[in-house]
Amino acid sequence: MRFLVRDRILGIGDDYWIEDEHGRKVFLVDGKAMRLRDTFELKDAHGRVLIDIHQKMFALRDTMVIERDGEGLARIRRKRLSLLRNHYRVTLADGTELDVSGKVLDREFVVEYEGELLAVISRRWLHLRETYGVDVVREDSDPALLIAVSVCVIHLAEKERAED
Repeated sequence: MRFLVRDRILGIGDDYWIEDEHGRKVFLVDGKAMRLRDTFELKDAHGRVLIDIHQKMFALRDTMVIERDGEGLARIRRKRLSLLRNHYRVTLADGTELDVSGKVLDREFVVEYEGELLAVISRRWLHLRETYGVDVVREDSDPALLIAVSVCVIHLAEKERAED
């Protein structure tokens, strides 16, 4: 499954649609302005909230939390001892860990589980300058979760770049 994201600098309050490969609007990323912490909602085409994304308030390192129906689903943070600046760890609620690595700011990175590719985030196969794709490789993967992970990782990388 391939999804197209019209890229924006992910500022709080920004809303943007994610389309499937046929141009149908599938998900809406709804940035919430005027909050104490960075907050987004991933909604379906009918406006139902599928996933809540927010910054963890009191953490030593920037951490984003993904929740579904009020239950913790995942926590994302930059890998502690990574030589690569763009390497993130996603810890799912059941303890499973996903790795995100690549050139996040260039929108060229992958999401893997134990070396198995789950999703490729890339601008390579697109001709529109401000668009990147999320290609969900495994059929049994949760597309909403993988899109939420990519939104979080990009947000964390953009925030880190702004602080440098």
